[in-house]
Amino acid sequence: MTIPGLSLSGGGAIPAIGLGLWKVEPDRAPALVKEAILTGYRHLDCACDYGNEAQVGAGLQAVWGEGLCRREDVFVTSKLWNTYHRPEHVRAALNRTLNDLQLDYLDLFLIHFPISLNFVPFAKRYPPGWFFDPDQPQPGMVEDRVPIAETWRAMEELVQSGYVQHIGVCNFGCSLLRDLLSYAKIHPSVLQVESHPFLTQEKLLRFCHQERVVFTAFSPLGSISYEPLGMASPADSIMNLPAVQDLARKHGKTPAQILLRWGVQRRTVVIPKTSRSERLRENLNVFDFELAEDEMHQVAGLNQNRRFNDPGVFCEQAFHTFFPIYE
Repeated sequence: MTIPGLSLSGGGAIPAIGLGLWKVEPDRAPALVKEAILTGYRHLDCACDYGNEAQVGAGLQAVWGEGLCRREDVFVTSKLWNTYHRPEHVRAALNRTLNDLQLDYLDLFLIHFPISLNFVPFAKRYPPGWFFDPDQPQPGMVEDRVPIAETWRAMEELVQSGYVQHIGVCNFGCSLLRDLLSYAKIHPSVLQVESHPFLTQEKLLRFCHQERVVFTAFSPLGSISYEPLGMASPADSIMNLPAVQDLARKHGKTPAQILLRWGVQRRTVVIPKTSRSERLRENLNVFDFELAEDEMHQVAGLNQNRRFNDPGVFCEQAFHTFFPIYE
């Protein structure tokens, strides 16, 4: 199966569907990566904070070793964690990621959040997580106010050195992205944000299309990844809504396939996460049908501006620190 791609401003393309590695247990990751490649995936979405990059790297080594595909055929993304925003830490953070993934370069490196926290040395704790010192009686996040411009300049140096092909950002809104575009010498290739029918982000998507920034949607299926974390309940499921169920029956697809098709059809990249073999196949099988224009509007009409992944909420609940970024 050939997965369509979206053109990147720096050249080349990013596959329209990728496998998200968030919340994948480390011991499952090597086999999952190999299985995903065999299923047809050519886009893996990783991050230091996911705590499984070394295991993903082991899976990739098995893929290369067995000749399942070539390195240049797999688009690998990773992300710069919050504690590494100071320019002197950016290259070291990338080196650790490349070492864990056992790669010579990344296809895409993203700033994970517009949140800069105090540096935690690799030897002390890796991944460092959100707490500065989790052993304190009341641990919290400790902000280190590094200008995004300084971090971006260090990211640009990674491209110039050949260790990264494209750079971008996550969890930025229009204002932060507009500001970044005003001084970036290397155009941000990708913006990765939460997006699904409960959070359509129409203005942000339109702005990205206007500025030639590929819009990547994490959590494209909505609440399902957040229910085990207590950040959503089964009642928040988009896939159980009658409108989505009706479209699934009409097209002979599953509700998840309807949501993913809606995502790719609005010219976004989607990165669903799964550890299940049947879901790997299901999530990729969305290119043999189309939603009509009125069906696309019907799904978009489910929008509630409902954000499940909001630092302004979960940082206070889980990390004892009020840290809004979207307001």
